[in-house]
Amino acid sequence: MKTLILAGGFGTRLREETEFRPKPMVEIGDKPILWHIMKHYYHQGFSRFLIAAGYKGHMIKDYFANYALHASDVRIVSGQTSKEFGNSETWDVHIRDTGLGTPTGGRIFSFRDSIDDTFFCTYGDGLANIDLAELLKFHKSHGGIATVTSTNPISRFGAISIDESTYKVREFVEKPQGDNWVSSGFFVFSKNIFDYLSMDSVLEEEPLRNLAKEDQLYAFKLMDFWKPMDNLRELQELNRIWDTGFAPWKNW
Repeated sequence: MKTLILAGGFGTRLREETEFRPKPMVEIGDKPILWHIMKHYYHQGFSRFLIAAGYKGHMIKDYFANYALHASDVRIVSGQTSKEFGNSETWDVHIRDTGLGTPTGGRIFSFRDSIDDTFFCTYGDGLANIDLAELLKFHKSHGGIATVTSTNPISRFGAISIDESTYKVREFVEKPQGDNWVSSGFFVFSKNIFDYLSMDSVLEEEPLRNLAKEDQLYAFKLMDFWKPMDNLRELQELNRIWDTGFAPWKNW
C-alpha cells in the first residue's frame, strides 16, 4: 500500500527555516521531519512512498539519492575506493516535481497514474502517534471514499470561567482541551478520490466539502499525540520533545 506525502508548499509561516530548504526538510533532532513521518509509516509495515515535491524539491531528491550516506555510518579505507555502509531502510521512494504553486489537491491528482488502489496521504509537516492499521481498518469498515484523522487539540491559552454578575473568576484551567475537532491530516483515500480532484483543486476546500455532502467522508478520531510544525514555536516544541528521548511518534 502506498503513502503519498504532500511536500511541495512554500512554508511561509516558517520562513526562518524555509528560506533555505523545503519545509519537510526542516530538522527535528538531526533528521528532516519528512524522515520522521516516513519512519513512523515504515515501522508499521508501509514502505512505499510517493512524495509530491515542489518548492526546493531538488533538496528532497538529493537527500534520498544519497540516503545510505546520510543515514548510515561510513567506512572509507585510506588508499582504497571501497566504502562500507550500514543497513538502512528498504523503502521505495518515488519523488515527483508537482509544480511550484500547485495546490494540495492538484499535487495528489498528479499521481493518478501511479495509484490504482486505496492509499494513505498526509502532509509533510506534522507528527502523530497514530495506529495506521486501526486507521486503515476503520476506513475499510465504512466503505466511503475518504477518511480524515481528526483530533481535539489542547488550547494554547488558559481558559477562564467568569461570573457575569460579579466578574469574579469561577475557575482557571491551564491549556484545556478544546471543544472542536480539527483535521490532523493522515488521510486514507480510495482511488475514487481522483473523481473529485483536478490540477487546480485545493483538497481542503471543494473536494472534501463535496465528499462530506455526499456522505463519503468519515472521521477517525485520534486520541493520542499530534502536533503540526507550522511556525518556529512549534518547531522548537517538537525539538524539545525529541530531545527528551520519549517522542510519542517514535515507534522504532
